[in-house]
Amino acid sequence: MQWRFLTMVTCAWVFGQMASANAPDSSLRPVARPTAENATVQVASAAGLGHVRPVLRPSEGIKTVPSPTLTAGNLGFQHWISGFRSRALSAGIQASVFDAALTGVKYNADVIQKDRNQSEFTKTIWDYLDSAASDARIRNGKAALNTHRKKLEAIERRYGVDKEVVVAIWGLESAYGGYRGNTPTIEALATLAYDGRRGEFFEEQLIAALKILQNGDVSARNMTGSWAGAMGHTQFIPTSYLNFAVDFTGDGKRNIWSDDPSDALASTAAYLAKSGWQKGKPWGVEVRLPKGFDYLLANRDTLKRPSDWAKLGIKDVNGRAVPNNHGKGSILLPAGSNGAAFMIFNNFDAIETYNTADAYVIGVGHLADRIDGGPAIKGTWPRQDRALTLKERTELQKRLTRSGFDTVKIDGKIGPLTINAVRDYQVAKGMTPDGYASLTLLKTLRKEKRGSGGVVSDTN
Repeated sequence: MQWRFLTMVTCAWVFGQMASANAPDSSLRPVARPTAENATVQVASAAGLGHVRPVLRPSEGIKTVPSPTLTAGNLGFQHWISGFRSRALSAGIQASVFDAALTGVKYNADVIQKDRNQSEFTKTIWDYLDSAASDARIRNGKAALNTHRKKLEAIERRYGVDKEVVVAIWGLESAYGGYRGNTPTIEALATLAYDGRRGEFFEEQLIAALKILQNGDVSARNMTGSWAGAMGHTQFIPTSYLNFAVDFTGDGKRNIWSDDPSDALASTAAYLAKSGWQKGKPWGVEVRLPKGFDYLLANRDTLKRPSDWAKLGIKDVNGRAVPNNHGKGSILLPAGSNGAAFMIFNNFDAIETYNTADAYVIGVGHLADRIDGGPAIKGTWPRQDRALTLKERTELQKRLTRSGFDTVKIDGKIGPLTINAVRDYQVAKGMTPDGYASLTLLKTLRKEKRGSGGVVSDTN
């Protein structure tokens, strides 16, 4: 799936090299988390990543990549291209296409540096949303909608996807076309495939990119995008392009790179349509939780009709029952019991196929609502908190597991497995079981003693 690309980090979304949080013209893409490790607390932005994006790991413990000025490194890269040629031809790439695209391509050390140098620090969801739905981004989104209204309405009619959500994705992926990336896609993907850490994934993307060239949709010179291979106005990676891109203009090409965003916006709508988007229905509704709410019910697996949630005291922020025609929904608490709460529906899942990070989905949905004239989020956030670092998230998992609340994995990703362990710990300790992996929780764990009586070390 589109972004299940780079498919996959977690709610500890690693923030990559972004422009200023308030810059209306910067792209804003959190790294997607793996299906098994769904994220819910903090947000990661992988600058330059497209849909279906692979997890970009922090740099510690990874060997240094040779500079492209080193003869040995370049020779190794050229040797890899020679070996890859037979695999590409076996996958259906014509020799002439391969040779035209790869001849003269050089190892790009800048791509590897960006891949390696992602910060281990994360941003909180409220910081992410402050930028995702900033006044400037909302204003620019309304302007983009008005400028392209005729074509967006035509796209909406054809694919049954609300124009506001298409514009919101455009806004978060490339700042409405302002930050599409200018790195040669073939060069970037070849470099990342040769690098080997996610070689299999990037080799698959490289073959897909060659198929795009072979189909004649774009020339290698004009196939540019992010350093990680995401392309065009809404940052499709090659496999997603092959699966979902459409020729909306009727010129015989699926041109997501053009200054004219028509094909890119239609392709995004086609993607969401195939992912189950339901026109005219919300992604989610902000709600208020009653006193005494059972926080164990706030999970994606507990689905109820809005009227049944209303019987439990859950209503929208204006005190009204959420309409039943939205379908069954679940309760999402992206910042635990002290943050805003949402009742989320089928369209949340549709956006999630584009990027699995909860913050991204909420960002797209909320930006779309604001572009359409909706209100700002009314709930408060625990702004006194800060996001846990990778080291702290790993420590949290170790301490939970040592205390008898197994997180199954020790990987620094705060997903469903860790959240379940946090909930179990909170229940055992008489705490609010909201599953929120906070610094306060970590500090509490640091005071715990082992079952054997020994104090758990504060070091990892």
